[in-house]
Amino acid sequence: MNPNSHRESISEVGVSMAAGRAAPASSQVAPTGVGWSGGAGVAPRSVGAWLLATRPKTLAAGAIPVAVGTALAFGCGMGRVGPAIAALIGALLIQVGTNLTNDYYDFKKGADTADRLGPLRAAQAGLLPPRAVLAGALVSFGCAFAVGMYLVAVSGWPILVVGIVSLIAGYAYTGGPFPLAYHGLGDLFVIVFFGLVAVAGTFFVQAQTVTPLAIWAGVPVGALATALLAVNNLRDAVTDAKANKRTLVVRFGTAFGRAECFVMYGIAFATPVLLLATGFVRWPVLIALLAAPLAVGPLRLVAKESGAVLNRALGGTARVIVVFGLLFAVGLYFGAGA
Repeated sequence: MNPNSHRESISEVGVSMAAGRAAPASSQVAPTGVGWSGGAGVAPRSVGAWLLATRPKTLAAGAIPVAVGTALAFGCGMGRVGPAIAALIGALLIQVGTNLTNDYYDFKKGADTADRLGPLRAAQAGLLPPRAVLAGALVSFGCAFAVGMYLVAVSGWPILVVGIVSLIAGYAYTGGPFPLAYHGLGDLFVIVFFGLVAVAGTFFVQAQTVTPLAIWAGVPVGALATALLAVNNLRDAVTDAKANKRTLVVRFGTAFGRAECFVMYGIAFATPVLLLATGFVRWPVLIALLAAPLAVGPLRLVAKESGAVLNRALGGTARVIVVFGLLFAVGLYFGAGA
């Protein structure tokens, strides 16, 4: 239970559970040459298999909102080390739990098959039994709940409400009777929980209040996370449609997905300028704009490519999230104080 319920995926903000249709049995068979004999050099049921399942490359995206919220809290003279560390641990645990949930449900419902264009998945590749993956997700959520109880003790009952909602949302992103990502709600989920809730929640557990700036600080973080999801959905548009995964790209087409990605990037890089222009912060916040050149490559790929080539755009967008996020955090620390 933690204010930083982010979910998915994020160097691959994933999704799972096909709405209203079970996958054919053949889609649940490990691809030839992988199976229980191992895949990509990873032995089945090994520590390496579990590490792969947690998607370690996605964890930076879980940490960035905490870094931004913490930098803002300390910049305003209200930061606290204990709650900041707990928020980080809780965020990473929920990230792992959501990733494992995604791995399980995408495999069970046929979204992850031998035709998958993205990175190897543990259940799909036969590296871990699906039930073990789901159990791992529940353990991660349980540990996050335990960390959240500490945050409730030091920050009060409001964080209990936020934490419970965050845990439910983390599971419901791809699991449960109405998986958000399968009904075109994944983008809304990401911008809210990767951005607004994550940053403002981290600020709250330290400052005991939420300021307008704490909410605005979550906008660019959530926008870039949503851009990452848009790239992911563009890459997987064909397989998602086959699995009845009704992402926004499947619903409205690739042109919409490309436009969404550009708009989200634009919102992210415009926010520091707007915060300065409206007097919320001082000029150091503009240091975040130094990450702008890193956006050129991913956006070029998004504008004209499709399929597996977009894995490069995913990696590039993930780099933008990390670099922009860290620079934005530094800018808020030096630019938000009195």
